[in-house]
Amino acid sequence: MTRNDRTSPLNDTGIGVFAIRPLDPIEDAQLLHGWVTHPKSAFWMMQEARLHDVEREYMAIAASEYHDAYLGLHDGEPAFLMERYDPAHVELVGLYDPQPGDVGMHFLVAPTDTPVHGFTRAVITTVMDELFADPRTRRVVVEPDIRNKAVHALNESVGFVPEREIEKPEKNALLSFCTREQYLAAREAAVLAAVRGVTT
Repeated sequence: MTRNDRTSPLNDTGIGVFAIRPLDPIEDAQLLHGWVTHPKSAFWMMQEARLHDVEREYMAIAASEYHDAYLGLHDGEPAFLMERYDPAHVELVGLYDPQPGDVGMHFLVAPTDTPVHGFTRAVITTVMDELFADPRTRRVVVEPDIRNKAVHALNESVGFVPEREIEKPEKNALLSFCTREQYLAAREAAVLAAVRGVTT
């Protein structure tokens, strides 16, 4: 897995401009601590983390050959966290049969009291665009908590297909996959629906 140390090209989604840059585990730790310990981030499972716990977690990711973390920007301001990992070595070892070109993904939208309609969909679209910008990526793998119905629906809206429930040490998860073709088909369907005035 090759580390991506560039800032992504800007992605204009219609509700602002999104970009992704490598996460600095020290400089960004205070910001992340506020996000991951917020009650709305319960499924991130770091509710009790202290600042040094967050620093240590993301320093370990920065040092890993198989795991990367990025900070997502909306109109230049921090707005979400993205993680990319190699599921053959991290998170899913022994829980499924990895295929060449599989890439694991986590993302967390910064908690807010003033949500913007379509924002989370724009974030996951930005994340998926970034992952599939690498021509070696053939399929994205996710394993959200089985109870997180909102993210299951969001994942399916961009092309993920649930396969089965798996038992991880920290949670029961819904293993789901999205190929490049499934993602592009979902994006095309969303564009057509928007043209026709249908909310997706």
